[in-house]
Amino acid sequence: SEGWALYAERLAWELGFEKDPLDNLGRLRDEMMRAVRLVVDSGIHYKRWTREQAIAYMLENTGMGEGDVTAEIERYFVNPGQALAYKAGMLKILALREKARKELGDRFTLGAFHDQVLSHGALPLSLLERVIDDWIAETKAG
Repeated sequence: SEGWALYAERLAWELGFEKDPLDNLGRLRDEMMRAVRLVVDSGIHYKRWTREQAIAYMLENTGMGEGDVTAEIERYFVNPGQALAYKAGMLKILALREKARKELGDRFTLGAFHDQVLSHGALPLSLLERVIDDWIAETKAG
């Protein structure tokens, strides 16, 4: 669900619902922060970064204040992988959308794709991919 939230923020711009460039700048800043979260979470749990290393990296690469960064880092230490969900989920949804668009051509509709993503509830990304693959096959078969 975190991936869908980030995807939906981007979708508003893609579809032209948001037009103010300053608002888009804010969206891009938030998306960058989520990418930094991905690096920090991986640093903590894979590279064994210390709390101080994680805080320093996040302070260097975001516009966040030290108190906010510290709170974020504390959350990552107790919820491994949760920070990855936003960006990883969005990237997977975008990749599946592009795959469906390429394979279905004129039969692809954004609404039908979104129905498939949302109608099955919260799924692990591997199962979502299977759902989309099945939908592509069914749509091709007519």
